[in-house]
Amino acid sequence: MKSLLLLFSMLSAGILQAQSSNKPADITFTTYNVSMEAENYVPRGTKGNSEKVLVKELSTGTNTQIKNIASIIQTVRPDVILLNEFDYVQNPDEGVKAFIKNYLNKDQNGAKAIDYPYYYYATVNTGQPSPFDLDNNGKKEQFGSDAWGFGMYPGQYGMVLLSKYPIDTKNIRTFQHFKWKDMPDHQRTMKADGSDWYAPEAWAQFPLSSKSHWDVPLKVGKKTIHALVSHPTPPTFDGAEDRNGKRNFDEIRFWKDYITEGANAYIYDDKQSRGGLKSGSSFVIMGDQNASPDEGNAINGGIRALIEHPLIIGNPQPESKGGAQHSPDNKFAKSHTAFWRMRADYVLPSRRGLKIKDSGVFWPAKGEPMWELVEKRESSSDHRLVWVRMEVL
Repeated sequence: MKSLLLLFSMLSAGILQAQSSNKPADITFTTYNVSMEAENYVPRGTKGNSEKVLVKELSTGTNTQIKNIASIIQTVRPDVILLNEFDYVQNPDEGVKAFIKNYLNKDQNGAKAIDYPYYYYATVNTGQPSPFDLDNNGKKEQFGSDAWGFGMYPGQYGMVLLSKYPIDTKNIRTFQHFKWKDMPDHQRTMKADGSDWYAPEAWAQFPLSSKSHWDVPLKVGKKTIHALVSHPTPPTFDGAEDRNGKRNFDEIRFWKDYITEGANAYIYDDKQSRGGLKSGSSFVIMGDQNASPDEGNAINGGIRALIEHPLIIGNPQPESKGGAQHSPDNKFAKSHTAFWRMRADYVLPSRRGLKIKDSGVFWPAKGEPMWELVEKRESSSDHRLVWVRMEVL
C-alpha cells in the first residue's frame, strides 16, 4: 500500500507541476458511484424518503460514510470526478456545495482537503413518476418500476460532476428527454406472445436515459475535453422480457453513436439541437455503466463495442490488488470495480488529444492502509473509485 500512496503523491505533484508549466498538462479523470442516496441512510421504504435525507447528512460534516468517501477522493486527488448515485438536490448550497464545503474542504482520515471550484448537476429521470404501468404488474404505482427511471422519489440516484477546470456552461448538452423510440434499430421489448411490452401511449413518451446523458465541455488550457457522463440502468430486476437489459444496452450504445460520425444524425438534445459530438473532439466517457464485457447479466456486446471503438483507448483496464484478493478464483477480479464482483465503472478516454499514463481502481488489499475505507459496503460504497491519469496532447 506504501507504493499506492507514493503513486498518488507523485500523481498529485505531477499535476501541479504540469499545470504551472508550459508542458502538456497531466489530468486525472475519475468515476465513483458513491451510494449517496436517501435509502443508504434510512431503511428502504421509509415513508417520506426524499433528497432531504442527504441534505441533512451533508449539512453536518460528520457522516462517517461520506467522510470516508471524501477521504478516498482526497487520496486520489482527481482533477475531474463524476459522482453517481448522488441524489439530485436543487439548491446547490444544500447539495453539491455542502459536500464540497463540509467534507472535501476538510482533512479526512489524514488526507488533505481538496477543492472543486466548478461543478455541474441537473435533473434525472430516476424517480420521475409516470402515469403508466411500465412493469406490467397490473398497477399504476407512479414510482419504483413505474417511474421513468427506477426510483422511489424524484432525483434518487442522481449525478454530479466536479472539476478543477472551468466548465463551458453555454455548450453543455443534456439528453434526459431523448425518446428511446427515436433510436434507430433500438432493442425491442416484447411480451411472451410477441406483442410490445409497453403500451403505445407509454412508449411514445419513454425516455432512453434511466438517469440522463450529459456532454459537459471542460476548458483545459486552450483545449476542450468533453466529459460524456451517464449511469445506465442495471440489467436486472426484470423478467424474461429483459426490459432493463435492453435499456442498458441502448443507453451504452448512445455514446457509441454519439462519437461516431455518420451514426449520430438521429440524436437530439433537450434543447432540440441535433447531431452528435463534433468530429475531431477530445472526450472522456465516464460512469457506472452497470455492464461488463465478460461477466454479469448485461447484453455484453454493448459495453464491449464501446470499449473497442476505434476512437477510444479501451486498454489497459484499470486494476487493483484489492479486487484480485476479493475474488481470488476469478481471472477478471483485478479489474472489478464493485464489491459484488464485476467491472461496472469506466473512464474511457478518446485517442484524439489524450494519452493514458496510468490508471487504477482504489481498492486496497486487506491489511494495507485505508483498507478499512472499503472493508464493508457501509464503509463507503459497494463500488470503487476508478481513475485514469492522462497526458493532454
